[in-house]
Amino acid sequence: MTAQTGSPLNTYTVPSVSIKTAHTGATNKANALGMRTMQERAYAKRGEQYLLIKSPPASGKSRALMFIALDKLNNQGVKQAIIVVPERSIGSSFADEPLTQFGFYWDWTVAPQWNLCNAPGADEPKVAKSKVESVKKFLASADKVLVCTHATFRFAVEELGIQAFDERLLAIDEFHHVSSNPDSILGSQLTALIARDKVHVVAMTGSYFRGDSEAVLSPDDEAKFETVTYTYYEQLNGYTWLKSLDIGYFFYTGPYVEAIHKVLNPDLKTIVHIPNVNARESLKDKGREVDEILHGLGQWNGADPNTGFNLVLTPSGRTLKVADLVDDSDAARRTKVLTALKDPAQKNNRDHVDIILALGMAKEGFDWIWCEHALTVGYRSSLTEIVQIIGRATRDAQGKSSARFTNLIAEPTADQKEVTEAVNDMLKAISASLLMEQVLAPRYEFTPKDAGPKEGFDYGPEGYQEGKTNLGVNEATGQYHVEIKGLAMPQSPEASRICKEDLNEVLTDFLQDKTALEQGLFDKENIVPQDLTQVRMGKIVRERYPELSEQDREAIRQHAIAAMNLTQQAKLELSKASAGDDETAQANTALLDGVRKFVNVRDLDIELIDQINPFEAAYSVLAKSMDEKLLRQVQTAIEAKKATISEEEALDLAKRALQFKMERGRLPDVESADPWEKRMALGVKALANYRSAAKAKANNV
Repeated sequence: MTAQTGSPLNTYTVPSVSIKTAHTGATNKANALGMRTMQERAYAKRGEQYLLIKSPPASGKSRALMFIALDKLNNQGVKQAIIVVPERSIGSSFADEPLTQFGFYWDWTVAPQWNLCNAPGADEPKVAKSKVESVKKFLASADKVLVCTHATFRFAVEELGIQAFDERLLAIDEFHHVSSNPDSILGSQLTALIARDKVHVVAMTGSYFRGDSEAVLSPDDEAKFETVTYTYYEQLNGYTWLKSLDIGYFFYTGPYVEAIHKVLNPDLKTIVHIPNVNARESLKDKGREVDEILHGLGQWNGADPNTGFNLVLTPSGRTLKVADLVDDSDAARRTKVLTALKDPAQKNNRDHVDIILALGMAKEGFDWIWCEHALTVGYRSSLTEIVQIIGRATRDAQGKSSARFTNLIAEPTADQKEVTEAVNDMLKAISASLLMEQVLAPRYEFTPKDAGPKEGFDYGPEGYQEGKTNLGVNEATGQYHVEIKGLAMPQSPEASRICKEDLNEVLTDFLQDKTALEQGLFDKENIVPQDLTQVRMGKIVRERYPELSEQDREAIRQHAIAAMNLTQQAKLELSKASAGDDETAQANTALLDGVRKFVNVRDLDIELIDQINPFEAAYSVLAKSMDEKLLRQVQTAIEAKKATISEEEALDLAKRALQFKMERGRLPDVESADPWEKRMALGVKALANYRSAAKAKANNV
């Protein structure tokens, strides 16, 4: 993972993080049953009643489900399998597959009348309701597999009751659409189905966090699921062709259609997602926006009569084929374009289309293996959506060695009325970039110092050594074992699971915390890092896992901040190397080298990690994309909102002050030269003031 000022797009650069992998080819190698690595891992858990598969887009989740479902239907007494997808277009992922040709025991077949995603009509409530009768007929039939949308399934459960689905497998694709919020109908139905405990559930998601701000499952329900995790790192590392992925953002001023061609390289196969008409970046005329993007590419020469693709002659003399999925004014034309894009005969034809312009489509389940660049205008409100958009570019295809995601963000300017909103969008873009760095990084397994070597890990030429900070690597699983002095370890099974499986979800909450982002990025001179690593992160963990013990919550906090800071410091080390600060380092190196550089020069301990501003590396990248004047302006806007210590923060600081007293025999000193000790002392003072004010108020009542 290399922080850099970007790979050239036309004559411009985009601040980005570049993930380099070994491209071993392991991802696409199949076993004797025709299963790739992730599918084999999921199939090994096929006997579980509740199974959650966390795996990136394009990793083969659909086929993994086929293998599992067929075993449940033939060997586990399950009557029928119902595949539930968020939208009709994804239903094609579950079309017939001759699996026996590749060594499996049974073929996957779906009778035409039971793939309700192929039935006529848009995926609207009225149409979805009309398909409930089909679901009812299927449940009464001897047939085995039905495919329908989330909407159809919701209406079917409402009308038929949860008991109608007893002894059946429910496979929910794009599981992040579900939420444990009582207002989520599908989420509530799933809770009821699990409580009845007479169905099997296979849930699949390409996202590494649950519903952004709403958990998909309650803690009690999630504890019933066995989890299969296949990481982005494993997938990319095992590709045959794709070996690097760049993630970055580009700031622009004025209308985005005038800036987009600074980063829209016509030589790259690209999906462009323009902003929603209600977004601040939108010109409020999507037709005009498409026309201006086309005009910027070259001279429009009509449309291909067979595909409906726009034909654009570039200044270099090349004719681009541009698919317009934005214009929905002509239903026949739109259908022609969609049909052409989905033409199975053209799937492996790199020259079939060059650029796709989209608004709400071409995200989940849209499979264009040749896509090299996912270009998005404006911040998407959901981090899950960003993961899905990036997934459009992470397919492996012959000759495709690199891919990138670029987020165009409106720059906050002095004459702009909505400065606050612009700053918010900028912070969200940075947040998304940081989250994706964590998603794409190898998985960390942290233990206290001298805990001993882990089986399957390589500790370098000298092997595992007591008395030093050891770093072990498991190339097969993409895991790093890192020892940290003083690290708290989880005590309960649930906390252990969270440290193993869900650290990115904790970091999602942290990276969406505006206060943490603002202070960490733009108040670097005044911020005490522990305010972020201990107080803010501690608050997030406490609110996310109120049912856990204080010891378990502290262990989760330490593991989460260690994962983030280790990745960020590794990126910073590589940034220095690529800038020429380290002549022995190579700019395009792997994250592991950065981790080694950071670990090897320090006796790594949790106190050191807590003393690091988690946004230090992000600021170094940001500073390369913004001039000093703009940075100062943003800093001024954020400083104007700075608040005093809240009562909740004061309480947390006071608790840490008591821990300080237990360790050192005295309370923190407000005059201390150590900024963290001073901050804790101020917290004690602030808490005393809050309690005095509360007492005075009570006495006056």
